[in-house]
Amino acid sequence: MMLQTTLYAAARSRAHGPTAALWHAVEVHRPPAEVDGACELSLCGSLARVSTEQAWPVAARDVCPVCVLLTRC
Repeated sequence: MMLQTTLYAAARSRAHGPTAALWHAVEVHRPPAEVDGACELSLCGSLARVSTEQAWPVAARDVCPVCVLLTRC
């Protein structure tokens, strides 16, 4: 039996108009060196730039509530 774990990286979106920049969760299927600084699709569907300096969940107030909910499932 193979145990599969899901890993998430923290990613920062850009502010657009009235929307603030938020931290999002990105499901990682590659080594961190391959995703560092890349824009990826987050769990909630936003494009966000992956940051290997931050671990998910991020200890911040500006975190996407949808990504938080989806990572708890």
